[in-house]
Amino acid sequence: MRIAVAGGTGLLGALVVAELTRQGDDPVVLARSRGVDLTDGTGLAAALAGVEAVIDVANVTTTSRRRSVAFFTAATSQLLAAAARAGAGHVVTLSIVGADTVDFGYYLGKRRQEELLAAGPVPWTLLRATQFHEFAGQLVDRSPRPFVVVPRMATRPVAAGEVAAHLVRLAHGAPQGTAQPIAGPEDHDMGDLVRRLLRATGQRRLVVPVRLPGRAGAAMAGGALVPAEPHVHGRQTYAEHLETLAHRS
Repeated sequence: MRIAVAGGTGLLGALVVAELTRQGDDPVVLARSRGVDLTDGTGLAAALAGVEAVIDVANVTTTSRRRSVAFFTAATSQLLAAAARAGAGHVVTLSIVGADTVDFGYYLGKRRQEELLAAGPVPWTLLRATQFHEFAGQLVDRSPRPFVVVPRMATRPVAAGEVAAHLVRLAHGAPQGTAQPIAGPEDHDMGDLVRRLLRATGQRRLVVPVRLPGRAGAAMAGGALVPAEPHVHGRQTYAEHLETLAHRS
């Protein structure tokens, strides 16, 4: 199948592209570096020519409600309209477990994306996932030394590669609306995950857990980002993820 991947150069997008290639599909990367701007539609029509399905993992790094809602509104609207004009029969979009209920700034943009997908012109599948194993490392990278600021968050982290493979399976299937969410095999506290990562990589940083204010912070700490059953169970544990990092270094 010829399948477009919105955000195909990012962490998850690159894994999706690799999985499509492994399965013999023809992936088309939608990214600014490939001449495609999702927010204004530049290059979309040409890139989507002949595409049968679209996997949308495009993202913006922000905690701002305004910026998140603006990005996902523009990018999702442009992508769905262009996919419909191209005759694509299926759009598979990745979201986050809890984005539909937790009023955190970034999640409100994802919620808007979900609403546009459900009301859009192309048959669709929505997959919500928990935080990736790599999220702890992203928190480390974004924090000023010598600190690592970590939101108090109950999570069931999942391997990004397993999410990528599941997105490809969904794209090969029939549209199903909201699919079962996907999560990893174990419950964790995000602060503990960051501490374990620092130990495994030999970094000396001070972890500063911060409970985000209001109901959103209480929801994150209280388990709102962990899905109820039934859901798809990832297999890779966080310990196994850390082992893969050790082998790469």
